[in-house]
Amino acid sequence: MKILGIGNAIVDVICKVDDAFLTSNNLTKSTMKLVDEIQFKSLLANLKIEETISGGSVANTIVGLSQLGNDVGFIGKISNDKLGIKYEEGLKKEKVKYFYSKKKEILPTGTCLILITPDSERTMCTFLGTAGKINENDVDINAVKNSEILFLEGYLLDEGEPKKAFDKAIKNSNKVSMSLSDLFCVERHKKHFLDLVKNKLDITFANEQEIVSLLDVKNFNDVIEFSKQLKKTIIITRGEKGSVAINNEEVVECESRRNLKIVDLTGAGDLFAAGFFHGQINNLTIKESLERGTEMASKIIQKIGARLN
Repeated sequence: MKILGIGNAIVDVICKVDDAFLTSNNLTKSTMKLVDEIQFKSLLANLKIEETISGGSVANTIVGLSQLGNDVGFIGKISNDKLGIKYEEGLKKEKVKYFYSKKKEILPTGTCLILITPDSERTMCTFLGTAGKINENDVDINAVKNSEILFLEGYLLDEGEPKKAFDKAIKNSNKVSMSLSDLFCVERHKKHFLDLVKNKLDITFANEQEIVSLLDVKNFNDVIEFSKQLKKTIIITRGEKGSVAINNEEVVECESRRNLKIVDLTGAGDLFAAGFFHGQINNLTIKESLERGTEMASKIIQKIGARLN
């Protein structure tokens, strides 16, 4: 198996809202906020659901990789309930190997309310449900050992038990990669994330905002200098400014696509990672891998949701 992802198994519930809805509910645009089940239902109560799709950041990347014809798998905790069954069916339909046996859990399958404002930005309210209770017993060690690259999401570090699952997976991996996931996530776990980036990760994905916050620097040149000294691979997306890969001391840039009809930015980073990984596991250059990532991200932001098909 080429890549195994471990992440929060979340069903995405997509709704369109105006900016006033975010303000009245004290939500910060373009970020992810964790909510409980009561808050989740309260937010959803007066909204029209556009679409319901199996999601989760790493799962979106893994599905993208599968759609590009790669041999991939996923581990994520669900409950044996309606949403859990739908989630598993969604992965299997996409030919993703699912290394998790669901059972009836105390908490339901996790859900994420994705609120799309008229400017196409997405603001997320996530009720992790049982996804946030993933533990080391849920990690299939053979699956980890039999994959060339392990891909994790920063979101996983939001609870106690998941950290043990996280550490166990890293310890048994051949090569490990992670997405920093979200600015609030970075700010909550700055010390731990920095330790991972410096000492454990072979490949790190981040957007400019996240990496600048993680390193506590003022400008992007400082990010480049830090990354060069690390002698690992850091991939940074910069919106309209394109993307940059710092691989050892080599800096490779890629322009963004122009004149796109942007509908929804959900999944842009996830599908970018899918395109980049696709390039790397199929022996493309760093530049070509960035281009594949840009192509995938460009496609996904022109439709609703984080799945291409």
